[in-house]
Amino acid sequence: MLDTGGRPAIRGTVLVTGASSGIGRATTMHLDRLGFRVLAGVRKQEDADSLSAEGSERVVPVFIDITDSASIEEAARRVEEIAPLGLDGLVNNAGIAVTGPLEFIDLDRVRRQFEVNVFGHLAVTQAMLPLLRKRTGRIVTMASMAAWFGTPFYGPYAASKHAIRAFSDALRLELAPWGLYVSIIEPGSIDTPIWEKGYDLAKDTIESLPEQGREMYAEEIRAGLGSIERQGRRGIPAEKVAEAVASALMSERPRARYVVGKDAQAAIFAKRFLPDRLVDALLRRQMKLPKRNSKRNES
Repeated sequence: MLDTGGRPAIRGTVLVTGASSGIGRATTMHLDRLGFRVLAGVRKQEDADSLSAEGSERVVPVFIDITDSASIEEAARRVEEIAPLGLDGLVNNAGIAVTGPLEFIDLDRVRRQFEVNVFGHLAVTQAMLPLLRKRTGRIVTMASMAAWFGTPFYGPYAASKHAIRAFSDALRLELAPWGLYVSIIEPGSIDTPIWEKGYDLAKDTIESLPEQGREMYAEEIRAGLGSIERQGRRGIPAEKVAEAVASALMSERPRARYVVGKDAQAAIFAKRFLPDRLVDALLRRQMKLPKRNSKRNES
């Protein structure tokens, strides 16, 4: 963490889940450059090798599947072997984006969304808390501006981010008596592979819809995908999010939430202070969706 003069003390040990790409990888490398020992959570050997090659000797890959309890238990044992004095930070970052119209989406895919983006983070947090308590460590969890919006065709993703925000708010109050800090990061559009995966997944979703679903939603899904793709091209670098994570880990009094990106700041402001009807209209326009009642006689 930081000393009172704002200079980095010799830094502690931080576990980052989902470290193989995107925000997780950027965070791993940023913390490494700041002098932290980073336990980089990965699932594949090639990702471990890639991180080791890019980072310094302080980057130590740890294999973990946050949806597998046995994998989490083994990772906790490995973390304790590496850092027997405890963890200074946990960055819950691993995530996926499930897309599709809620009327037809396969519920197993929705469950998978929550297993990764919500239950997995909670399971890892529970497993690492004994080590975090030893060092009065920090917990930083990746939320999203999507937590504020039920964006059409991204309902499962938005719901998962809303849930993890609520979990983090409760956890922050529960752990406060022991001096542990809990923060969330709420980025806007970020140049990250998660949206490439979400784009491909949504295309697959269109193909998997029943005929009625394709007739009803395919055009709108394509329009929405185009909007998300454009946002991704304008997204800020993942390194900007990594800087916010570092601030949450190192500040003497970290914030409860860090909003990253001008689009996130503007969107959250709009959601808080504008009427829902106006926000809905703005979303429809942005995603090029049809107006209310425009298909009333087609169902």
